[in-house]
Amino acid sequence: MQGKQVDVAIIGAGTAGMRAYREATKVTDSVLLIEADQYGTTCARVGCMPSKLLIAAADAAYSGPHASQFGVHFAPAEIDGVAVMRRVREERDRFVSFVVEAVEGWPAEQRAMATARFKSDHELDLGDEGTVTADRIVIATGSRPTIFPMFQDFGDRMITNDDVFYWEDLPQSVVVFGAGIIGLELGQALHRLGVRTALFGRDNLVGPLTDPEIISSACRIFSGEFEFHPHGEVTRYARTDKGVEIDYVADGATKTAQFDYALIATGRRPNVDHLGLENTSLELDERGVPLYDDYNGRCGDSHIFIAGDSNNRLPLLHEAADEGFMVGYNAGRFPDVRRFTKSAPISVMFTDPQIMMVGETHRQLAERNADFAVGSVDWSDQGRARVMAVNEGLLHVYGERNTGKFLGAEMVGPRAEHLAHLLAWSYQSNLSVAEMLSRPFYHPCIEEGVRTALRNLNYALELGPAGPARCLDCGAGG
Repeated sequence: MQGKQVDVAIIGAGTAGMRAYREATKVTDSVLLIEADQYGTTCARVGCMPSKLLIAAADAAYSGPHASQFGVHFAPAEIDGVAVMRRVREERDRFVSFVVEAVEGWPAEQRAMATARFKSDHELDLGDEGTVTADRIVIATGSRPTIFPMFQDFGDRMITNDDVFYWEDLPQSVVVFGAGIIGLELGQALHRLGVRTALFGRDNLVGPLTDPEIISSACRIFSGEFEFHPHGEVTRYARTDKGVEIDYVADGATKTAQFDYALIATGRRPNVDHLGLENTSLELDERGVPLYDDYNGRCGDSHIFIAGDSNNRLPLLHEAADEGFMVGYNAGRFPDVRRFTKSAPISVMFTDPQIMMVGETHRQLAERNADFAVGSVDWSDQGRARVMAVNEGLLHVYGERNTGKFLGAEMVGPRAEHLAHLLAWSYQSNLSVAEMLSRPFYHPCIEEGVRTALRNLNYALELGPAGPARCLDCGAGG
């Protein structure tokens, strides 16, 4: 490959890189897709899909013993950790195989298994594979877990989510650091699968939530189920003969606890620090990520584009796919660079109850001094939620004063993954709160809770009357 010249070089064969390849090859065959490690996206191998497999097992283990409130009784759940992890690995490998099959089906001359490093704006050093010169380059190198120095004291008992999905059995105990999406999802799932679990967060935050009342509700719910310290003060981290040991402060006293493993879920960092970006003319931010345009993926006025987790924006699969399309389209047709509209912001956490955010967050609205009002529904008294005994949590919807425009929502509560889509579609359609209320709501269903929140919001916006406190037909809230 020494001295190879191509129109487009794509660094990284994950979700963004694969989508960029598909778009670029629509207009040129002179494309090289470069992967440093192995084919198979973060989502399929160590992210979205295996985590949902573990959560599915956890939900099954949890549902049986909790059916007694319906008058239905099961024997105590017996969890076969080997069988649980076997299914996780086998189904995970099935998802990965589809990705690998797709990439390996592309022409061999358009693929390279090598570590790429910039020698200049147009030159990439591929190690033993030689040097490639590209007219346009796409950076789609993904991200990796962030490991802070103190966690190194755990030695070989420190793990990340990448390690969990290769387990052959469930451990007896795990301490989790980080109450973001990964930490909270895996922490709760492991707890429900019989693993003694303690989760330590920081600054009383829960996932990406920003609304103080929603955060408070989430903290109360999760702390009531398992050992969750929303602001954990850990003063010592150590490796022992049998696992790990920590000292932490709780209720004004220092306590000591031992676990088999320490799962580090304190965020992810973009994989750009080993690309040799210092050899380019690109302007970088404080994390070493190239400055780029959100709406075309282009780095400054250069021929270099960036997409997916590597741009340090939103580490979500659908965002990576959209951005991959955008940069692949533009890199393939350069210098004819086009700008693309963004989909409505949407984020979901698959905890139980679930968490979702749509549109502008409470923090974003406050920071831009938006003139907005809040509508709310407490799921504890919502009809269908009580029927299914999933009646806990809180939904807030935000609307703009004077215009009545729907601005966004944050929630912890039942079926949030589905409600998030309804609200995201409404946001992207630029609907007003009144227009959303004019849509049909079937009875009885969880979606009626959204209607209650919207009615409360419309009233707070002084654009409509106060809604009924309870359903007129069944007497339940929502």
